[in-house]
Amino acid sequence: MSKKLVKSTATVSGMTLLSRIFGFIRDMVVARVFGAGLGTDAFFVAFKIPNFMRRLFAEGAFSQSFVPVLSDYKTQREHDEVRRLVDDVAGTFGAVLLLITVIGILAAPVLIAIFAPGFLDDSEKYDLASDMLRFTFPYILFISLTAFAGGILNSYGRFGVPSFTPVLLNLVLIGCALWLAPRMEQPIMALAWGVFAAGLVQLLFQLPFLAKLKLLPRPRFDRKNEGVQKIKTLMIPAIFGSSVAQINLLLDTLIASFLVTGSVSWLYFSDRLVEFPLGVFGIALATVILPSLSRQHAAASAEAFSRTLDWALRWVLLIGTPATVGLFVLAGPMLTTLFQYGEFSRHDAAMATRSLMAYAIGLQGFILVKVLSPGFFARQDTKTPVKIGVIAMVSNMVLNVILVFPLAHAGLALATSLSAFINAGLLYRILRREGVYTPEAGWLKLLLQVLLANIVMAAVLWWGAGELQQWFVWDGLTRALQLLLWIAVGAVVYFVVLLLSGVRFRRLWQQKV
Repeated sequence: MSKKLVKSTATVSGMTLLSRIFGFIRDMVVARVFGAGLGTDAFFVAFKIPNFMRRLFAEGAFSQSFVPVLSDYKTQREHDEVRRLVDDVAGTFGAVLLLITVIGILAAPVLIAIFAPGFLDDSEKYDLASDMLRFTFPYILFISLTAFAGGILNSYGRFGVPSFTPVLLNLVLIGCALWLAPRMEQPIMALAWGVFAAGLVQLLFQLPFLAKLKLLPRPRFDRKNEGVQKIKTLMIPAIFGSSVAQINLLLDTLIASFLVTGSVSWLYFSDRLVEFPLGVFGIALATVILPSLSRQHAAASAEAFSRTLDWALRWVLLIGTPATVGLFVLAGPMLTTLFQYGEFSRHDAAMATRSLMAYAIGLQGFILVKVLSPGFFARQDTKTPVKIGVIAMVSNMVLNVILVFPLAHAGLALATSLSAFINAGLLYRILRREGVYTPEAGWLKLLLQVLLANIVMAAVLWWGAGELQQWFVWDGLTRALQLLLWIAVGAVVYFVVLLLSGVRFRRLWQQKV
């Protein structure tokens, strides 16, 4: 079983890696064409609002509520009943999303005032963000239905298609920035049109694959359906509990709107780099284990449930920790190599480096929250993560106020990182206390082995990266080659030290879960 989970995780990770690569190309194009100023600040806020709601409703609460219920139906009922559930959920969920979309478009100026109140002092930035939000907000409708389709495909082991779909978003936005923007009176508006188009393209892409499973939805509005009611019951508390990290990031944007122009963009570009390992590994791992945990819970196999969590946490330690260290040490070189061209200045790169280092500190916390949460959602317990989420969010608010004054935008990033560890720590503690998760033997030895490997890797990377000023002098090709060289050297050093210290990856690969 662990081989199958590794293979599925590798599939999702590979497709997500492809998406992140195109995402970086997209951000490089945006940074080069538009820089980090009034227009990009306005766009990032206009895109962040529906993107936040996507993670809140679609990838967050909905997926974590829908997949366990669908797994129950798939395991215990006939295909016709599964099909009826899909039809009823599509109709009911779609109707609610359509209503939310209409309200969002009409209330665009109000939403900008709520999520970026600092823009009120700059009428040009405020009006531009409001206009763009009217075009970007329908993205929540399209992408939530895309996540619904992806949840069905994941439950049937078709992980590749949903994980490839985000590539289309990046391709559309790159095309709009390069082709549409020069043809528009206000070039930055091309990105808002791109978000709208990308949402529709992603939804249409998945429909043929649902048809192959004979589960292409025929929407029916039936909120009294037993499955729909169950999803609704699970989803209401999960809306908050599953997306605390996104709420915290949105709070960062809100406070950053009061800081100097460029702060929102600096946080955006640094957050994008943290999202790379989080998406390629953390979210991929969580996506794969949720259906497995749901099946194990439905089959009343508590021992297998605990072993699956233990297997996932060992991979978090082995892969997430070096990603954290590498991102922290190479923060400046990464940002300079990817974005410091055209309108994106050396000052922008230096400022974004500060927030990236602060976000990097919390990467392991972000990944742990993603991996531990399915331990609750698979058991259809959405209330506990809500209580923990409230504590984490309040902690983030307090830390924001404490850290923003001495550290400006970097303080907001650090507050988000610290609150992620609070969230993860409480999730872990309750899983242990309730006996849901019991660690297998060998954790202390593995911790020491990983610690040693990371210390050696960090020392090599710190020596190899050198001064940031040197990276500013190099041309783009030299930067890219140097960055790739030191990432490769760091990875080789890390895994060689692990192997020499006695870590055997084959055992993890073959571990029974």
